[in-house]
Amino acid sequence: MTLPIEASSIRLRPESACRCGALRPATREHLPARAGVGLKPQHFQDILDSPGELGFFEVHAENYMGAGGPMHHWLTRIRERHPLSVHGVGLSIGGVEPLDGAHLARLRVLLARYEPEAFSEHLAWSSHGGAYLADLLPLAYNGRTLQRVCDHIDEVQIALGRRMLLENPATYVEFADSTMSEAEFITEVVRRTDCGLLLDVNNAYVSAVNHGRDAAAFLAALPLEAVGEIHLAGFAVDRETAGAPLLIDSHGSPVADAVWAVYEEVLQRTGPVATLIERDNDVPDFATLAAEAARADALLCRMAAGTAEVYA
Repeated sequence: MTLPIEASSIRLRPESACRCGALRPATREHLPARAGVGLKPQHFQDILDSPGELGFFEVHAENYMGAGGPMHHWLTRIRERHPLSVHGVGLSIGGVEPLDGAHLARLRVLLARYEPEAFSEHLAWSSHGGAYLADLLPLAYNGRTLQRVCDHIDEVQIALGRRMLLENPATYVEFADSTMSEAEFITEVVRRTDCGLLLDVNNAYVSAVNHGRDAAAFLAALPLEAVGEIHLAGFAVDRETAGAPLLIDSHGSPVADAVWAVYEEVLQRTGPVATLIERDNDVPDFATLAAEAARADALLCRMAAGTAEVYA
């Protein structure tokens, strides 16, 4: 399916401003090359009661933007023991309007408070005309969108004083106005802004199936040297009107075997990288999530051992 590009008014900037080394944040993400899980309120006490074999936890930034309350109480205690990744869902990096300055300011306060090892956001848009749409919507991959996304990423990295990771999306439609592939688009964004890449392997697999492409070829075309974190999640299977399968990035089931296979191929290219098991719907008990993370950890450890043998 193809859709026309959304109307937009683009704020242009000189190309030199996009590449100015003086504006580049000096920090890099420092998550351990281990497996982690998303932090859920129902698991707070279990995490504090357990010895803590997980490599890190990830939280959605927007759940912690208040000044106080129980969420901060628990996160403070867990942060004392574990590395942390903060994952934003509300910046609307791909939106046609300017970034929400108040939202960016709250995000800056949050990151200063917890000093996470990584911060990430989505290659998507989620707000327009002052309304938040509670969804991560796709973009046309062309020069105008590229300029806008780079502008916004530069603004975020300068405001936060740190490098951000950009997550590849799961998509269900494509735009008639696209003039480059998703991999070409992401590669150019990373080159121009020096941002990192949050590689969502499930998103890559979902998009590849939905658009009749090869996930391995897509991943091979990405700037994998920029990957600072990997996401794994489950998907749901629906059907298009014509009967073809349509995969939905649901985060409501265990990681599929096909996605595990693609993940292992990715690790052959990247080496061990911090890997998150995402589960936002039908969340199981903590032991079940930890067991799934242990599967990723086993692959990471095996990859690390293999790397060590190569350089021994």
